[in-house]
Amino acid sequence: QVQFVESGGGLVQSGGSLRLSCAASGFIFSRYAIAWYRQAPGKERQWVAAITSTGGSRSYADSVKGRFTISRDNAKNTVYLQMNSLKPEDTAVYYCNARSDLGVVPAWRDASWGQGTQVTVSS
Repeated sequence: QVQFVESGGGLVQSGGSLRLSCAASGFIFSRYAIAWYRQAPGKERQWVAAITSTGGSRSYADSVKGRFTISRDNAKNTVYLQMNSLKPEDTAVYYCNARSDLGVVPAWRDASWGQGTQVTVSS
């Protein structure tokens, strides 16, 4: 079964940093792009960053560009999100999930959301 386990969240002050990890299993990790999403209470889930299957291309939402860096280690089936210069607006539960390098969502995606990891940034 496809599974994503997010970790690394916590409580930090504005301007601080966190490094999130996403451990994936149940599919051929190295063949999929992976994306980070976040969701704050009462708000819809937002796309944050994505990385292609080989790590050759990375993209970011405007709100985090220049502050967050997504990376992956295919040998470990793990994706990371280095978050620097954190702002209170970054407070949310962070999730990871998969898509193809061409943007096609796999059939199991909607059933594979993990529990997420909470990031709280104090002002």
